[in-house]
Order: sequence, then structure tokens, then C-alpha cells
Amino acid sequence: MMSTTESGKVPLRKSIGLPLLVLASGQLVISLDYNIVYVALPDIGAGLGFSDHDLQWVVSAYVVATGGFLLLGGRAADLLGRRRMFVVAALLYAGSSLVGGLAQTPGVLVAVRAVQGIGGSLLFPATLSLITTLYNEGPDRNRALAVWGAAGAGGLCFGSLLGGVLVEAFDWPSVFFVNVPVAGALAVAGRLLFPADGPWDRSRHFDVAGALTATGGITLLVFLLVQAPAEGWDTPAALVSAVLSVCLLTLFAVVERRSRDPLVPARLFAHRGLLAAMGVTALFSATFSSVPYFLTLYFQTVHGYRAVATGLAFLVPAVVVAVGTQAGERAVSAFGTRRMLVGGMTLGAAGAAALGLALTSDGSYPSLLPGIVLLGLGQGAAWTGMWIAASAGVASGDQGVASGLASTTLQVGGAVGLAVLVALAGGVGQNASGPGLLGGIRTAVFAIAGGIGIGALALLALRRATSTSP
Repeated sequence: MMSTTESGKVPLRKSIGLPLLVLASGQLVISLDYNIVYVALPDIGAGLGFSDHDLQWVVSAYVVATGGFLLLGGRAADLLGRRRMFVVAALLYAGSSLVGGLAQTPGVLVAVRAVQGIGGSLLFPATLSLITTLYNEGPDRNRALAVWGAAGAGGLCFGSLLGGVLVEAFDWPSVFFVNVPVAGALAVAGRLLFPADGPWDRSRHFDVAGALTATGGITLLVFLLVQAPAEGWDTPAALVSAVLSVCLLTLFAVVERRSRDPLVPARLFAHRGLLAAMGVTALFSATFSSVPYFLTLYFQTVHGYRAVATGLAFLVPAVVVAVGTQAGERAVSAFGTRRMLVGGMTLGAAGAAALGLALTSDGSYPSLLPGIVLLGLGQGAAWTGMWIAASAGVASGDQGVASGLASTTLQVGGAVGLAVLVALAGGVGQNASGPGLLGGIRTAVFAIAGGIGIGALALLALRRATSTSP
């Protein structure tokens, strides 16, 4: 499943330190931008006059747009140039963040978040495919992915701290303005440091019909998964979204079979390693990535932490996850990708179970640390391993769309997972209160432990089936 067959590569640059720093910074921006607004939501709602019902779209607009456009972004990186798409995406981030900080109405801010999501859908596969083509498959690429993964994992956790500090010191627009110089610098650095893309290969055509049907179908699917749990699955919006999503994705499958240059080449669906990696990314996002949501509820609602205190509480998870990404890279070299993934997920399942036991109404922060450490180490190792698996054995010209496929399942898995977990927890949310809240949070965390454990067992069973097959 997790082969390490050598594929075509662009020449490896001698100076790889600065390019890797820029690529890691790109992933840091994506992670920060997703997470930094959480602690600013109450101030954003009060400042712009959002209703309680509509405030969720400050987050959801980003998620829906990112999930819907990732396949398009991945193929654009392959066909139009990875450096070009990196620079365009960084400039899109910078411009939309500036408008977001200046926004005076809810509609403008939600639109800005959607544009930022499109920027993320272009930047993520461009960044990942640059890594997988600049660094040869094996130890060099694994090391680069570990550094890139550490930046992303750190951004998810440090975003809460940075958001809390900025909101308390400079008010909510600062969580948007902070992206402007950073994203602008990334665009300049990417233009200077990455190899030129070369002329566009006119023999390869962009699959416009496939891009439109895939983007529309996936966007509606993510919208359905984000909106329906709160509004109901039988509402007109949910039903229309479901029907249109199924129709568009079915049409996408038909278009791809007839296209001369399909958006997603059929050969990728025969790549077992990529398919397995897509399953792991979906499970990862549904489980590991849902933990901060419930921990934030626990810190702020159960124990009354302020924004900065909540951010500080996520410092330890950030450091541990970063350590886990580095340990995962070394473990891949020693044991192989599949074994490392099984080990990391087993560690994560044990950590989530320990964390669930420690979540009590009078529990102290130190009592959470054993679970946080085990969970974080497993999360970091699994994050590095799943991207190594997703790129292994994929041809250079398909790295962008392979990244788009894996990152699309990451987004959809996260939307499905959080919706299911919130339902299992009794519908707990940011405004929840009462004795049922803590019980709901613990139920969700134990469910996360079970989901990660089942995933580890599935990978182990797949390994045994592969090894015993004729």
C-alpha cells in the first residue's frame, strides 16, 4: 500500500533551507487563518451585528470554499505551474485579509472568508506539490514533510493564542490584518526562491467541465455537511443541496470518463497507496482535528477560561504535536509508513481515552497532560505519515491533483466527523451550558478515541490481508 517507488522529479535545488522555510510558512498561514478567528467570534458578532444563527458562517464560509475548490487548485498547480499558483494564492490571502479587516457588514466579512477559503484551496496543494517535487521521495521528502507538518500543526494550536492576544490588544480586525504582510512576503519569497514553472504545455488541456462539476458538487456537499446538522436534514436548503450535489458529482464522473485530459486521471484511483492515504486523511480530520473544538468548550464554558488563557492552554498540545511530526518522520525511516501510521494512531487512541477520563468539572489542567501528550504525539506522527503515503509513487505531473484529492477528503472528513460528534454529544455548541455539557464533551472525546482505534485496526488488517494475498 505505502510503496516508495521512485517517480519523475524536477532537479533538486542545492539550497533547500529557505524554500522549505517558505513552504512551511505557507502551511502555517493556512492553519492560522482557519483557527485564529475562533476566539474572535464573540467580538466579530458584536462589532458587525451578526445574529447568533449567522455568526457560524465566519468559519463555515472558509470551510465550504476550501473543501469545494481543492481539486481545482490541485490540478491548476499541475497544469498552470506550482510557483505561479503559490504566488497567486498568497496574494489572494493578502488582499482578502485586508478587505476583511476593513469590513463593516456581515455580508462582506462572510464573502471575505469564502475568498480566503479559495486562497487556501489553491495554496495547500501548490505548497504540498512543491514539496513532493522539490524533494526526492525517501528521507529528503519525509524530512521536508515533517517540517511542513510541524508548521501546520503548530498553526492550528497557536492560532488560538495569537487570536486571543490580538483581540484583547487591538480588537477583532487585527486577526485579519496580521495576514497581510505575512502573505505578501510569502508571495515575494515564492517568486524569488522556487524554480520557474516554464512555459505552459499547450498539449495538456484544462478540464473545464470536470472542474465546474467537481467544484460545484463538492462545495454543495460540504455546505450540506456543515449546515444540515444545525438546521436539520429535511430543510429545503439541505434537500436541494443534497440533490444538486449528487447530480453534479454523477455528471463529473461521466465527464471524466469522456475527457481527453480529465481533472482527476483514472489511473490515480488505481493507486492503492493514494486511496489508503485518502481514507486516513478523512479519519484523521474527523477525529484528531475535532479535539480542539471540544477542548475549547471545556476550557471556556466548563472552566471559564478567557481567550488568552484558552490560547495558552493549547501551547502544550502545539509543542507535542510538532514533536510528533518529527518523531513520525524518523519512525517512517525505521519501520515504514504503514507501521508508523498504525503506531501513531494507536498512541492517539490511547491519548484520547486518557483525556476523556481526565475531563471533569473540578479537574486541573495538569491532570489533562498525560492524555494531551499521548494524543499529540500520535496526531503529529499520523499527520506526517499520511502525507508521505499520499505522495509516494505518484508521478510528478500528478502530485498537485493527488494532493487535492487527499486534502479534499481531509475537509469532507472533518465536516462529517464534527457533525457526527456534535450529534453524539447531544448537540453541544458554543452557547451550551448545564450539567449535560461536560457529559457531552466526554462522550465526543471517547468517540474520537474509538474512531482512531478502529482506524488503526483497519490499517493493521489491511496490512495482513496484503501480506497473505497470493
